[in-house]
Amino acid sequence: MKKEGGGIRGEFTPPDLLAAALAIAWLASPALAQDGRAAFETRCASCHAAETSAPPGPGPNLAGLSGRRIAGDARFDYSPTLRGASGTWTAERLSEFLDDPEEMFPGLWMGGNGVHDAATRRAIVDYLMR
Repeated sequence: MKKEGGGIRGEFTPPDLLAAALAIAWLASPALAQDGRAAFETRCASCHAAETSAPPGPGPNLAGLSGRRIAGDARFDYSPTLRGASGTWTAERLSEFLDDPEEMFPGLWMGGNGVHDAATRRAIVDYLMR
């Protein structure tokens, strides 16, 4: 920006505008303003634990989720839909699930608790897949 005659006159180049847009996106993103653990605590912890020693609550314990069989917490009573599911949890599968749990597993007891903001979802996935 150039200062002329006591005022400020802005001259912005495309890189300036790109930097400003990225800064705005970063500030506006809830997942970037908080880490994955904080996002998990806000969105998921009322039903799920993510610590190995914690018992399941209203939802299964999600500690050690990476590579675990779907409906793989033997201490939790899963819905028939999840008990009948095959496969293991990957980052991609978890992200798809968190976006719309009911669409992925119709009849799921969890209800419509999707995490639709991609950045928040990514932060939660990164936290759980650690």
